[in-house]
Amino acid sequence: MLSSHAPTAGLSRTYLMRAADALASATVTYAIPLLVLVTTGSTALTGLAFLLEWAPRLAAFAFAGSLVDRWGAGRVFRMSNLVRTAVVVLACAVLLVLPSAGTMTTCVVLIFGAVSGLLAEVSFVAVETLGAEASRRLGNAAHRVQAAQTGIDQGAMLVGPLLGGLLLLASPSVLLAVVALLALTAAATTSGDARTTDHRPVPSSLLTGWATLRRTPALAWLVGGLAASNLATGVLQAAAPITVIHHFHYSTAAVGSVWSAAAVASLIAVWATRRAIDRFGTWSVGAAAAAVSTAACLATALAPSFTAYTMAVAVVMAGEGAMTVVLRTLRSRLIPVQAFGSTLAVTIILVLLPLPLAGALIAIIPTAEIPRLLLGCAALQGLALSACFAGLRRHRTACELPHAEVPALHKEPVQPADAL
Repeated sequence: MLSSHAPTAGLSRTYLMRAADALASATVTYAIPLLVLVTTGSTALTGLAFLLEWAPRLAAFAFAGSLVDRWGAGRVFRMSNLVRTAVVVLACAVLLVLPSAGTMTTCVVLIFGAVSGLLAEVSFVAVETLGAEASRRLGNAAHRVQAAQTGIDQGAMLVGPLLGGLLLLASPSVLLAVVALLALTAAATTSGDARTTDHRPVPSSLLTGWATLRRTPALAWLVGGLAASNLATGVLQAAAPITVIHHFHYSTAAVGSVWSAAAVASLIAVWATRRAIDRFGTWSVGAAAAAVSTAACLATALAPSFTAYTMAVAVVMAGEGAMTVVLRTLRSRLIPVQAFGSTLAVTIILVLLPLPLAGALIAIIPTAEIPRLLLGCAALQGLALSACFAGLRRHRTACELPHAEVPALHKEPVQPADAL
């Protein structure tokens, strides 16, 4: 009886950890720029707050994977959330004694946003590693865990902005108190998962992760294809306000409705992907999702009306949700346990790098040329994903089998960072 219920109990704990952590991160991510705008009235400082949140997030991947490999995912997750709780409590105490607006208040909020963003990504790498460990224990059912975790993340992204806005209506202190409670909950629920008795610390760095990625062809093909796909998705996201307001002549509220519809479609797609992989396999579902996402991206550039545009964006994000499940499932199967954290960090960096490029393209392209830019990015996405899944076809066995059944990928030991 114990053996049948232990995996379920462990998964429930992992899901609770991820939900609390993801909701805390999503709430802060969207609430900090709002808080800056409310306290200063400055759009420039609001933009600076967004930048100061995301710059440390990207920098965190340079060392978060190494921390996980050296100290264990459970320990890193618990400590990052305990530190985040302390930072939130400190920020709340400082804001209580400062005036509601002013230079010092703004500085405290900006610093808090930067530190919170960094800790959020450290905890994300740790909890993603814990999810991969849970996936490996389930073998062929790994995609079910990854679908559930993707659904949790996307649900948090849907609820977080709403929760942050509502809590700010009460007061910044209430907002910070709820974030502290969520972080403390995440830390408290790691007690069982932190006992990584089989964890053996290894020398680790981004170089270790890069070398592991190069030795894992199936994963390298997938990351390359998704990086190209993210460029198209990033251009679509960055251009959405311009397209909705200037091209279709709708209000700013309509921009939010586009992404709300997309979030719902993505959640449905994640639910359906879990069942589709059960029936058709990881490779087939990934290829189908890539084809649907590419076609829908082309449709956004050619949409004749706001309704058609909204539907096309929803389909794009549904395809992205399905491909996220595929990516996470393959990561859990293909990355060696000894270098999981550092390799995970490398894959995240490579997949995220096109997003700043997408913003830069929208900044320099005239508004009238945005549809052509979307067409070009969609065409590039189609070519890249076609090459990606053609490459994955040659490694289809590795894509379909659990991690433990793919010994060929682990013939070379993971090299220590100082040996690279």
